[in-house]
Amino acid sequence: MSSTIIDGVDYGPLFGLLGMWRGDRGIDKAPEPDGEDVSPFYETVFFEACGDVDNAETQVLAVVRYHQVVHRKSNDKVFHNESGYWSWDKDSDLIMQSFSIPRGVSVVAGGKAHIDDKGRTVIEVSAKKGDDEWGIVEAPFMRDNASSRSFQKKIILDGDSMIYNEATLLDIYGREYNHTDANRLQRDPQ
Repeated sequence: MSSTIIDGVDYGPLFGLLGMWRGDRGIDKAPEPDGEDVSPFYETVFFEACGDVDNAETQVLAVVRYHQVVHRKSNDKVFHNESGYWSWDKDSDLIMQSFSIPRGVSVVAGGKAHIDDKGRTVIEVSAKKGDDEWGIVEAPFMRDNASSRSFQKKIILDGDSMIYNEATLLDIYGREYNHTDANRLQRDPQ
């Protein structure tokens, strides 16, 4: 097994995220007032090691910063731009994803990572609106018109290949809708 340590910081399961990733097989399923819109997309995601931070002098987190930019294949327009952090607490084996999108939504999701029976690293996190531990905060417009009720993300890392699926339960257009995104990405050679 290769080392997950950079400059004295153990990134554990987050180590496999590091680098520039590209994928062009994405599918976005989003709500429309009269149904659903299915949009093929391509994207880039850059993950970089940020070192470690301590919280209240007792919790130490290994931190990875990321930036994701997603374009619709139909018109090359950016329709999702997300910045955030992945953090790992080695002592509790806790994974956290904290991120914001420019629509006025921020999420702090928590979960775990494990190695599956195929030797792949699987990272899973979730958050719910109103949850005291893993929550979602929204600007008033989003709260009133397109409220995120819950968020779930699963990443499967297999060397230089990544598959992810995420689902956000929305309260929009007078109904609940499970907005999903999925893609397969490859890491750029280093």
